[in-house]
Amino acid sequence: MSLNGPRLAPASGGRAKQLVVFLHGYGADGNDLIGLGRHWAGLLPDAAFVSPHAPEPCAMNPFGGRQWFALTFRDPSERWRGVQKAGPVLNAFLDAELAAHGLGDDALALVGFSQGTMMALHVGLRRARPPAGIVGYSGMLAGVEHLPGQISARPPVLLIHGDADEVIPVEAMVQARQSLAALEVPVEWHVRPGLGHGIDPEGLEMGGRFLRNAFAVAGERA
Repeated sequence: MSLNGPRLAPASGGRAKQLVVFLHGYGADGNDLIGLGRHWAGLLPDAAFVSPHAPEPCAMNPFGGRQWFALTFRDPSERWRGVQKAGPVLNAFLDAELAAHGLGDDALALVGFSQGTMMALHVGLRRARPPAGIVGYSGMLAGVEHLPGQISARPPVLLIHGDADEVIPVEAMVQARQSLAALEVPVEWHVRPGLGHGIDPEGLEMGGRFLRNAFAVAGERA
């Protein structure tokens, strides 16, 4: 199974020096997040953006909605099985996109929303080489009990969550932050007051600045 979705070329007009991959939430598709790349083009003029459609049709949104895996918040074991199933498909996509641009993982960033954040954290922390950074909006860390024995990469992570999130409570972000910090993953976090399950302008600006800095640091190490 292969993934595809909308893309944006670097605003500079030149060859891509970085790759930002957006991972959408449950019931949406790649079109839901690709617009973030237009907001970040000024901060990341040399970055290519791609927002793949998740591999499965979404039963709860039959009109083109997609899912990385069947949604359940009540059974953590289902989330764990879901990220495990979708992980290899996403990893294959990332490898192919990086190869197409002639880039390494140090030029890769993952940006997830909700279920997409679960995928970004699951895959990004298990890559053979760490990506430049991970930004997770309104999500959670699936299978936290499995991570200590599987983590192979410790990229910088930014977690942003609204304190009025009615879908995934902000406590999920707090738990993810604590678990990542315990594994020596450099993690920043921000709680957005009054924000529900979404991304606000301030969170969008934070994410763009974080990625700009993460790419700069990764570039110095490369």
